Amino acid sequence: MNVPCVRVPRTDGEATRRALAEADIIDRDFEIAVEDGRLYIPVTDAEAVPAEFDVVEFDAEARSHQQTPADVLGFEPTYERLGDIVIVDEDDDERARAIADAVVASDLPADTVVNRASKVKGELRVRDWDVLAGENTEAVHREYGCEFLLDIAEVYFSPRLATERHRVAQQVEPGENAFDMFAGVGPFVVPFAKRGAEVVGCDLNEAAVRYLRENARRNGVEDNVTAVHGDVRDVAADYEGWADRIVMNLPHSADDFLDTAVRLAGDDCVIHYYDIQHEDDPYGPGISAIRDAAEPTYDVTVLTEHTVRSYAPHELNVCVDVRLTAR
Repeated sequence: MNVPCVRVPRTDGEATRRALAEADIIDRDFEIAVEDGRLYIPVTDAEAVPAEFDVVEFDAEARSHQQTPADVLGFEPTYERLGDIVIVDEDDDERARAIADAVVASDLPADTVVNRASKVKGELRVRDWDVLAGENTEAVHREYGCEFLLDIAEVYFSPRLATERHRVAQQVEPGENAFDMFAGVGPFVVPFAKRGAEVVGCDLNEAAVRYLRENARRNGVEDNVTAVHGDVRDVAADYEGWADRIVMNLPHSADDFLDTAVRLAGDDCVIHYYDIQHEDDPYGPGISAIRDAAEPTYDVTVLTEHTVRSYAPHELNVCVDVRLTAR
């Protein structure tokens, strides 16, 4: 059916959609269409469209259901959600752009679409992004009753680890002293504090520590959380022998910090040690490294050997939960 539509290059689609939405003139009874590199956005009143936009008649499809990106593309794209941000991971720029256009044209609630432009890199564990639609890289992520504000351009965060974080948080008892050595924006710290622990979160990334403080406030646990900006090896002097529970989620190099973890550990302390190893022996190297660092001062008891996820061909991201008991 021919209806009035604003016609724009797809590169301008998101900004135009926002402007028309703010003016409340998008016609929700018809689908946004993509054709020949341009978007056609149905409007309820052609006369109300700002003069800078091109209004044409277009044969738009009536909307009969919530349109997904797959409906627009004709195939099921791979992406993940982080709040109002849609994250794609495509080496092909044209395919990434097509997915972004489909997200914009769909009913998926998203303000921004980004494509991964680099691997996680550097001491601060951040990555580069190509922003394909929208502008804002800050989002609010929710998991298991907690809310996290973060900017993916400034901090590392993986929504894929929500189940693993919940597994660990469920072990926390009220009154514990817990220390997250690489805390980020607080995905372990906040749920630990909500379960009644006193928690210290340390991170090298100043932006992450800023978000950690804000997330403690957002979740009502700021009185239970101490957020520290710095190298945990320097911070440890203030917390020697303090911790009942320690999180070491830095899987590529956590073994470099085991001496520091032992300094932090109290007489009876559980360590959640994350590692990436070959599938033939995913747990042995980590357990050996922990024993080398902790014995003979502590007895080391392995509580859990847990596979978090597949990391790469024949490599696994694993967690070893161990208890250190002072001799």
